[in-house]
Amino acid sequence: MAEAYLNKYYGERYEAQSAGTHPTRINPYVVRVMAEEGIDLSNARSKSVEAFIDTNFDLVVTVCDGAKESCPVFPGDELDHHSFRDPSSIEGSDEEILRQVKEIRDEIKEWVKTYFK
Repeated sequence: MAEAYLNKYYGERYEAQSAGTHPTRINPYVVRVMAEEGIDLSNARSKSVEAFIDTNFDLVVTVCDGAKESCPVFPGDELDHHSFRDPSSIEGSDEEILRQVKEIRDEIKEWVKTYFK
């Protein structure tokens, strides 16, 4: 979600790439809530952080505690961390999961708009 928002709002200044320490698939609830924002993630794929190990970034941002602890070092890159709940960890009814994923989406959106402006 952070990658999508960063590219949407500040794509002329930044090129965001997203990767996970344990990538699986894009969470279908994330796809649904981002579609409400006009962002189509239906064809997005989950990438491993290992795919970027030789890439030089100006800034690496981790967005969940697990990633902060297991993210490989990218020499020379600035590292920042902001913790968000992991949508895949939410349990409950379809309605409850959707509500909480929307909350996470909105938190990430506001953080991106504030941090990168």
